[in-house]
Amino acid sequence: MNGKEKPFLIDRRKLVGGLGLAAFGSTALPLAGCQVRSAAMLDGSDERNPLAVPPLNRGLIEQGVRTFRLSVTAGEKEFVPGTASQTIGIEAPYLGPTLDMRRGERVRFHIDNQLSEDVTVHWHGFELPAAADGGPHQVIRPGKRWSPSYEVRQRASLYWCHSHLHGRSGPQVYAGLAAPIYVRDDEEERLGLPSEYGVDDIPLIVQDRVIDGSGRIIYPLNMRTRMMGVKGDALYVNGTRNALFEARTGQVRLRILNGSNARFYTFSLEGNRSMQLVASDGGLLASAHSVRSVILAPGERAQVVIDLSDGRPLRLLAHRPGNTMGMMGGRGRGMMGSRETRGGDVVPILDIRPTGSFAAAQLPADLVSLPPPDPSLAALTRRFVLAMGMMGRGMSINGATMDMNVVNTRVPVGQWEIWEIVNASMMAHPFHIHNVQFRVLDRDGKAPPPMETGFKDTVIVHSREQVRLLLRFEEHTDPDLPYMYHCHILEHEDAGMMGQFVVI
Repeated sequence: MNGKEKPFLIDRRKLVGGLGLAAFGSTALPLAGCQVRSAAMLDGSDERNPLAVPPLNRGLIEQGVRTFRLSVTAGEKEFVPGTASQTIGIEAPYLGPTLDMRRGERVRFHIDNQLSEDVTVHWHGFELPAAADGGPHQVIRPGKRWSPSYEVRQRASLYWCHSHLHGRSGPQVYAGLAAPIYVRDDEEERLGLPSEYGVDDIPLIVQDRVIDGSGRIIYPLNMRTRMMGVKGDALYVNGTRNALFEARTGQVRLRILNGSNARFYTFSLEGNRSMQLVASDGGLLASAHSVRSVILAPGERAQVVIDLSDGRPLRLLAHRPGNTMGMMGGRGRGMMGSRETRGGDVVPILDIRPTGSFAAAQLPADLVSLPPPDPSLAALTRRFVLAMGMMGRGMSINGATMDMNVVNTRVPVGQWEIWEIVNASMMAHPFHIHNVQFRVLDRDGKAPPPMETGFKDTVIVHSREQVRLLLRFEEHTDPDLPYMYHCHILEHEDAGMMGQFVVI
């Protein structure tokens, strides 16, 4: 395309499922206008709370298909003790269970919308038919059911599902419409990595929320948050603040998901202790990498294994920039620009206390075979330029704002391509592509860091930077029904930094 491919109109009569712009029903969250106070002041102590681990939901095997029956419902949750906030959940008052499935099997979902507004449920990181993607075109009306089905083609890793309703992803995910997904496979299980769910294999959904003077969460949508995204003053892991996990094993695998709307985090262990980075968005890396920190933008995931054999407690920290312009800055100055890694504050988000001392264990020297990406395979290079105006206006990709009636790009099935993602704006953006796991070739011509050497579906693009991706869409053609590519700062996505493509 090289930025010049001519968009074409969607024949909406041919699309599958309910279409049109979703009615802007009211998610049960107040907008800002109240006094905002620190959550630490409101809950009155630094007392540690047991980490809530989402229940594991394996569905039921029905006629050879793993089947999940899920309801999206309104709920209540106390983000500050004694004060309930109105929320959204999947089979729960807030967030949802960990859906557990295996590579190669067929899954089916029956999702009932019990809210009074439209919703969607997008399968983030999955390769699947466009009709099952759960993007803006797969709207579930109030009181209706959606029943997508697809084969699980993904490598073993942590994925997730969340709202993708056009113009409403931000408030719905913020209210809790999201859940983790485990995909397992034989290749990973042979390695003997920590894998007992809730014991030595723990999902961590990290989110920030704004708390008002009464102790309720609010969604502060205004010109400033449209530009910078909604960022909260209190951090939660699986909905738990000041979380504590008591470990009964010498190694623990933490599967970390940045489920925040807009905030970037640098995760580390107190005392600068090392972690073993074993996986990124789309699966295991070729080998484990000893790291002191991991940076995740919204939508990104990482898996680290920590050593507790000496019986000493550990504390997981999240660094967040104090300057609201913290994602500004030039390229090549760290994962999020120079200001992102300076100033701000460091927040303890999870204490891990071993119940004893354990025998030391070593990770395998090699994890999976992962040949380096070969750019010579590409038959075509496409260019996508991210841009934004001031005060949250002018969000665009290649000069176009998201239009549900327009497909921006047509991609031949099975064709290797290079996608050049260029950030012409003054802040970093996490760029997400549906229906693919890509490989990062380079950043301004420089090799990617270890975190980006595996399969990815979301990648940070710094201000004034170009990131090149190698990808192909291996199957699932549909000339009419599109997938999305977009910024995963949800307020940017809602404001139009999103485009549509079909696989033909």
